[in-house]
Amino acid sequence: MYAIIVDGGRQYKVEPGMEVDLDFREVEDGSSLTFEKVLAVGGDEGLKLGSPTVDGATVTASVIGEKQGKKIYVQKFRRRKHSKSRIGHRQKYTRVKITEIAGV
Repeated sequence: MYAIIVDGGRQYKVEPGMEVDLDFREVEDGSSLTFEKVLAVGGDEGLKLGSPTVDGATVTASVIGEKQGKKIYVQKFRRRKHSKSRIGHRQKYTRVKITEIAGV
C-alpha cells in the first residue's frame, strides 16, 4: 500500500516503514505527525484518487531526527571591480518514518 501526500508544497510517495526527509520543523524526536492532505492511495484494491484529497485518509509518521542536506555555494562576482563574495548554505530537514496509512 502506498499514498501520495502533500507537505510544504511538495508531493511525496510514501509507504509504511519508509523514511522520508521533509522540510525542517520544530518537533521532538519520537513525536507523531499526521498528514491529512492525501492526494491518492494505492494498493491491492487499486488506486483511489481524491478531488483534490481522499476523504478520511490520513498518513501517520513518527519523527526520527534532524538532518542537514548537502552544502551548496552561492558566488557573486562583480566585473571590473575586483570584488567577489562566496557564501555557503546547508538546508535542514526533519526525517520521519511512515507508520500507518489509514482511512482507506
